Amino acid sequence: MLWVRVGVPDFAGKPADKRLGTGQVFTLPGVRPVLWVVLGFVLAHNILYTYIAPYLATAHMAQRTDLVLLVFGASSLLGIWLTGVLIDRHLRRLTLGSTVLFGVAALLAATAARQPALVYLAIGVWGLAFGGSATLFQTALANAAGDAMDVAQSMLVTAWNLAIAAGGVLGGLLLDGFGAAALAPAMLGLLMVTLGVAWSARHAGFPLTVS
Repeated sequence: MLWVRVGVPDFAGKPADKRLGTGQVFTLPGVRPVLWVVLGFVLAHNILYTYIAPYLATAHMAQRTDLVLLVFGASSLLGIWLTGVLIDRHLRRLTLGSTVLFGVAALLAATAARQPALVYLAIGVWGLAFGGSATLFQTALANAAGDAMDVAQSMLVTAWNLAIAAGGVLGGLLLDGFGAAALAPAMLGLLMVTLGVAWSARHAGFPLTVS
């Protein structure tokens, strides 16, 4: 906070008559696709992340939850680094690639619940896909919103937090109604829809070329 107060320039705000309202920002080209991708991606993540222990119990790995989360965290760091290196030139490819990787992880998690080695592989791929996702989504939304990025970023935070809450609720319903084996297939379905939205946002949101 002290560094911000001392080191960050105090830029003047926009006059009230030039500010875009929430509704206007929401209808800007590209904003809605990015928000939908955020919802789908983060919802899929939290369905399993919130209930990772019951899932691991199906593979008789409940006592290794700490190691599994360590693998997830380490691979997430690699995902963050790769995103930082490539995002300026390959925002769309990184977003699509991360969603596909996440889908592969969900597929592995759905089919290998009783094979510890494959479970670790699924967790590692999942972390790699998830690590840079926040940076990808924030960058895509800032590009789409332009001068209204402050309002758009508040929408992103709201969508992210809604997805966290919804992941807990939906994951809990799946766990209660169908067991831990239903978590990964639900994630895979969500990610297929998310990939479709990201793919279709080729003109705005996740454009083929970034100006």
